[in-house]
Amino acid sequence: MSSTSSKTEQTTEQREDLPETVIVGRVLRPHGIRGELVVEVLSDVPERLAPGSSLLMVREGRPAEPVRVAARRPHKSGALVRLEGVEDRVQAEGLRGAWLEVERSRVPPPAPGSYYHYQLLGCRCRSGGDELGVVVDLVEDGGGLLLIVSDGRRELPVPFVGRFLRGVDVAQGTIDLELPPGLVETCASGS
Repeated sequence: MSSTSSKTEQTTEQREDLPETVIVGRVLRPHGIRGELVVEVLSDVPERLAPGSSLLMVREGRPAEPVRVAARRPHKSGALVRLEGVEDRVQAEGLRGAWLEVERSRVPPPAPGSYYHYQLLGCRCRSGGDELGVVVDLVEDGGGLLLIVSDGRRELPVPFVGRFLRGVDVAQGTIDLELPPGLVETCASGS
């Protein structure tokens, strides 16, 4: 989740391009011989991977399948998770690279002035009345969040900071910015 201290308005989600599910974790690899998985946790909600939690597992070329967390413990790379029905390393190996997701309806609303990454992806960006393109990626660069905005010809990294933001309307899929003169010409790159 990203937040900003700018004067932005939060509105009810109406966009049809928002995903039905939201990624909360990614299976990195098996751990040990008893079916545990090293999972990169991609959720701010700690109970997402708590024992008993229901998730959807998404793997390349397969329909999403419901899974239930049997156990979880901390790990330096995120969490060690055991799913019901996964009993050994061979089964766990087959889950490498799988995404763990929840239905978007189960995601709590963000705090005022905060946005989930999935809400920002696809938003049209404007600065001073000029169309910049749409958010195609988000990058955490250590100094904050960068929106990667593309118009099909070029990509522009835009810091998602209150100083540049004039308004975010998730329902309409728009982000209004006031970028410093020369930033677009200096930072844009061919895509």
